[in-house]
Amino acid sequence: MPQLLLEFFSEEIPARMQPRAEADLERLLSAALKEAGLGWETFRTFAGPRRLGCVIEGLPAETEAVREERKGPRTDAPEKALEGFMRGAGISSLDQCETRQDKKGEFYVAVIEKPGVKTADVIASVVPDMVRNFPWPKSMKFGEGDKTQRWVRPLQRIVCLFGGEVVPFEVFGLTASNVTEGHRMHGPGPFTVTDFADYKAQLEGEGHVLIDRADREALILKGAKAVCAAAGLELIEDAGLLTEVAGLAEHPIPLLGQMDPDFLDLPPEVIQLSMKTHQKYFAVRDPKTGELAPNFVVVANQDAPDGGTAIAAGNARVLSARLSDARHFWDNDRKTPLSEMAASLDKVTFHKKLGTVADKVERVAALARELAPAVGADPDLAERAARLSKADLVSEMVYEFPELQGVMGRYYALEQGEPAEVADAIRDHYRPQGPSDEVP
Repeated sequence: MPQLLLEFFSEEIPARMQPRAEADLERLLSAALKEAGLGWETFRTFAGPRRLGCVIEGLPAETEAVREERKGPRTDAPEKALEGFMRGAGISSLDQCETRQDKKGEFYVAVIEKPGVKTADVIASVVPDMVRNFPWPKSMKFGEGDKTQRWVRPLQRIVCLFGGEVVPFEVFGLTASNVTEGHRMHGPGPFTVTDFADYKAQLEGEGHVLIDRADREALILKGAKAVCAAAGLELIEDAGLLTEVAGLAEHPIPLLGQMDPDFLDLPPEVIQLSMKTHQKYFAVRDPKTGELAPNFVVVANQDAPDGGTAIAAGNARVLSARLSDARHFWDNDRKTPLSEMAASLDKVTFHKKLGTVADKVERVAALARELAPAVGADPDLAERAARLSKADLVSEMVYEFPELQGVMGRYYALEQGEPAEVADAIRDHYRPQGPSDEVP
């Protein structure tokens, strides 16, 4: 049975939008094809920095012919009733009906026969509307007149092949064809494809593009571990970062970079979050000590002539700038005691009907003191932890990295000589943050 290959080729699609775009493409196209009466064997989607597409195997060449019988009123029914029946059945004359007999008398039956429709015609009719109304979280508007686009990034080409033949339709002034492109730098330029097997072979060969996100993730993880192992180091794995980076590179090449070791006196969470949030780097540890190593893994999107040396060095300079900012926050925050930070919580609204965060802290502190004896805890320490638990929300570091709330409070508490139990409670009172997190 024929195969459908559909690809939307555009400027870079944000990595965070790609998984959802795949799901939306399958949902919308599946619904449109099912509504037309089409079924299939397999439906596979793929997405990357410059393309979103799918391949559907086992579609029929055309929809099945449909024969429908619709029972109408009696033959002696009023004229208005007969007219309403004809409108509902989509017929223009009672001559198009059969007459049948039952115990109540003779009545009309409209026999509606709908011939099969070519699947290519169905595709040509449903895809343009789907493209115009695709639910990107954020989209751009560009072009003029009939060529005005509303898409995540400028759409450049559309590939649409059914049974090896181009399905001709137009949207945003672009006409579907059998022409696509490979990697921006390493690709051979525009080339034609005949089906999905040919498309995949050419892209992953001379095109230097891995179309499947899972394949890119596997390649990145394997390569990142390899460059770390070669240097006697160990990769700190991060599934979320791996998925994001796989959406940034069509031809991923993991490279090991070096950072300034002087930054290692920063809290490790700060270093890792700076790497992940701002630069999309993987952190690296020394397996002998279990501590962070002065290295990182960056994923390039090209084969550099020098093996990536210049890319790694450039990224190291950018990381130093980011960590310099983090050091500034760290040094400034440590000049202010947590108790003084806590005093600023009266400027932070918790809820318009419940007051400020400072008001909440007072309530929690009172509860902590009252409940502590019931669980064998020290009332003084419990109240102290409660009063300092939200203080780091006004710190410069947490303002820059909200994910570090509680974590930074613990570091500042230890720096200022608070008991370890208080410091740990400041960090742990936010837990668990999801089903895989530890409980306090």
